[in-house]
Amino acid sequence: MATKPPAGDPVQDAPQVAPPKHAAAGLPAIGYTALVAQQQMGAVRATRTLLKVNQKDGFDCPGCAWPEGDKRHVAEFCENGAKAVAEEATLRRVTPDFFAAHPLSDLADRSGYWLGQQGRITQPMYLPEGADRYEAVTWERAFEILAEELKALDSPDEALFYTSGRTSNEAAFLLQLFAREFGTNNLPDCSNMCHESSGSALTETIGIGKGSVSLEDLHQADLIIVAGQNPGTNHPRMLSALEEAKRAGAKIISVNPLPEAGMERFKNPQTAKGLALGGQKLNDLFLQIRIGGDQALFRLLNKLIVETEGAVDELFVREHTHGYEEFAAAARAADWDETLAATGLTRAEIEQALSMALASRRTIVCWAMGLTQHKHAVATIREVVNFLLLRGNIGRTGAGVCPVRGHSNVQGDRTMGIFERPAPAFLDALEKEFGFAPPRHHGYDVVRSIEALRDGKAKVFFAMGGNFVGATPDTEVTEAAMRRASLTVHVSTKLNRSHAVTGRRALILPTLGRTDKDVQKSGKQFVTVEDSMGLVHSSRGNLKPASPHLLSEPAIVARLARATLGAGSTVEWEEFEKDYATIRDRIARVVPGFEDFNARVAKPGGFRLPHAPRDERRFPTATGKANFTAAPVEYPTVPEGRLLLQTLRSHDQYNTTIYGLDDRYRGIKGGRRVVLVNPEDGRELGFADGSYADLVSEWKDGVERRAPGFRVVYYPTTRGCAAAYYPETNVLVPLDSTADTSNTPASKSVIVRLEQSATV
Repeated sequence: MATKPPAGDPVQDAPQVAPPKHAAAGLPAIGYTALVAQQQMGAVRATRTLLKVNQKDGFDCPGCAWPEGDKRHVAEFCENGAKAVAEEATLRRVTPDFFAAHPLSDLADRSGYWLGQQGRITQPMYLPEGADRYEAVTWERAFEILAEELKALDSPDEALFYTSGRTSNEAAFLLQLFAREFGTNNLPDCSNMCHESSGSALTETIGIGKGSVSLEDLHQADLIIVAGQNPGTNHPRMLSALEEAKRAGAKIISVNPLPEAGMERFKNPQTAKGLALGGQKLNDLFLQIRIGGDQALFRLLNKLIVETEGAVDELFVREHTHGYEEFAAAARAADWDETLAATGLTRAEIEQALSMALASRRTIVCWAMGLTQHKHAVATIREVVNFLLLRGNIGRTGAGVCPVRGHSNVQGDRTMGIFERPAPAFLDALEKEFGFAPPRHHGYDVVRSIEALRDGKAKVFFAMGGNFVGATPDTEVTEAAMRRASLTVHVSTKLNRSHAVTGRRALILPTLGRTDKDVQKSGKQFVTVEDSMGLVHSSRGNLKPASPHLLSEPAIVARLARATLGAGSTVEWEEFEKDYATIRDRIARVVPGFEDFNARVAKPGGFRLPHAPRDERRFPTATGKANFTAAPVEYPTVPEGRLLLQTLRSHDQYNTTIYGLDDRYRGIKGGRRVVLVNPEDGRELGFADGSYADLVSEWKDGVERRAPGFRVVYYPTTRGCAAAYYPETNVLVPLDSTADTSNTPASKSVIVRLEQSATV
């Protein structure tokens, strides 16, 4: 299988390459932010909009989920946040005339970048069966079509309701409520593809599948380990928190196969030091690890801590943990030679990391996709928890686990019940509150949803935001599966690849964005979100909507429910659309921690959700304590002549949204089809710097998955490892290559070979 390079971006055929940078942000970030804002919004609109981003009386950035402190900067956003806001608040419009001029075959040949640059969608659009063009349709007709398809299913489980992390708490609660009243738990979401491994590991070990630290904890830590995460590109506002921690005396270790400019030096664009005095050096130690070697690293560190007299917090271990002896026996068996082979690190580097860990009383470990998207991802995160438990670093100020989420409300969506395997207690609360019996059997996650579409077990696909086709693995399998659906529906603000890969019929339902004013029958509304550290706060748009034909996400779900369930529903859907406060009243009675929701969220800055391990050192696990674990150590092994590829973002993108064709910190300009290869590997494999290769993944099913036409870029990555951008390389990730337990696609450990390219 091969995915050809897209049309519409001829510069992608010849990207320019310069040496990577060694510092992030600074004046270039300010300049680029101003340029993008001006191009998309104009100067006056840009100023009025950006000054409301992440403010207590403003709207939550549609980008990442990094939290804000109590005191806010006037410009409380990063460069990538400004790009996200600019694309949503853009003056560009996608009207019915656009769809008349661009048949589906044309849209399917365009790149994600080109599609996203066209602007906001202004009206509901419908693709009839057999047609090659979307046509305008009324909202009433759109809901009729969707209700007809849902009612015609043989089982509610033939419907899939996908949610992206941008969805508000109110909309997410309504969507899961509708799906369960309809009769299914098929609620796949973007968490299935990112931090599902974190949730699985943390639920088992500490009893709550969320991080245990606050922003203030980061500022008070002695040691912060940033593993498998690129903050400068993916969570730039985190760099400010790391800068403050450094000023307070913290040490920082980064663990990554690639050197990252943001972790080398941060030039804070909001301070004189950042702009004129060279910024703040962040890394105290950079461990340039082999892809997938993190479990082996933490296991050896744990062995060394166990064997160091006085290093283990014996009182904490005795009073608050379970399974220590079995874990300690496994840790003592860790082997130096095997660890060095698995990690690619030196003995001196690991001993230095150990010394820093032993010198720290308050340690935080942060991580992202570099840990979660491997076959052994859950076991790796369990080992991180072991590392923290050994020295009592959970439930202590300045210490804990910190999985850094991507989408701005991906954590809130899960809290609201967007989960294919809901807890019985949650379903009990729904039944008590709404008077219907929700289904109890488990539904499909993302990977199983694709399989269900492929196998004809699912027929209607409904997506609340996101770019499902662009985000998921095994691109050709996924696209073929989507085309088997009877109806695909996308609630969207802008175009993306998913609108061009449709079922027999398709709908695009345009919705309000975070930046838009939301006025319903009871007056102006606000929604709420939960950030990466469990703070819940309001979000209020300030712009006139892009079109009078847009509906809010809560309104779309409420009208869909009324059209589908009719008078037989036990839920007051019409009231929910009129006034979102009524939704929050019901959330308060269903979801623990949201009691008196409306009053608490009305306070500037919102409120923090309870977290028993952090707040009380109480661990709601099956054992009633924090659980040590002792999984066998795993790491990828790669045949000779092959490389281990990780997919990753460029600096000019957020998830599958491509803002531009540059990756400023890595020295890439004007293109995305590049593969970063260690120079020694490139020479051994016979590929010169600047030559072109096809990337071909190898998997046990023997299927050839090919991504053609990538420029080879010599880059200081770990030997035997390579990196390339997604979604262009999602075609290489086998659908069946997933993490144990969490079923997350293993996008960070793809075995590939390089072949001379015939396409360039």
